[in-house]
Amino acid sequence: MHIILHQPEIPANTGNIGRTCVATGTTLHLIEPLGFHLDEKSIKRAGMDYWDKLNVTRYMNFQEFQESHPGAKIWYATTKAKRLYTEASFGSDDYIMFGKESAGIPEELLVEHEETCIRIPMLEEIRSLNLSNAAAIVLYEALRQNHFAGMQIEGELHRLSWRQTI
Repeated sequence: MHIILHQPEIPANTGNIGRTCVATGTTLHLIEPLGFHLDEKSIKRAGMDYWDKLNVTRYMNFQEFQESHPGAKIWYATTKAKRLYTEASFGSDDYIMFGKESAGIPEELLVEHEETCIRIPMLEEIRSLNLSNAAAIVLYEALRQNHFAGMQIEGELHRLSWRQTI
């Protein structure tokens, strides 16, 4: 899977999303301009000691991203979509794009790709969810649809053992 952040503004959100990407084997794509420097303490703090394990690529603009990934299937996560994220059929190599915190994905991109615009349902009074929360929600649905391929799906206790059930 792939996450695209289109012009993210808040380093802590990008750091949190980066950590989620490391935990899931997801590639992160950052489309400039960024609202911060990637060496800022806050992005490293949010990503903790995982940032160096992150597969991340930066692009000067969306056109450069498209030229680097021709034919990429992109799902555009936006509060403006008609389709729910649970109605999408995610492929294992799909891209999920999120826009900047203050404005989302540019509407020019949304109208060109209406059929792949998706939304997370929420109450009408709420403008949007936190970017890192929204990315985790949609990414984990995409991973679930792909049977969490390659991921550890069972955990072990540190000091005790799970009871055996018959």
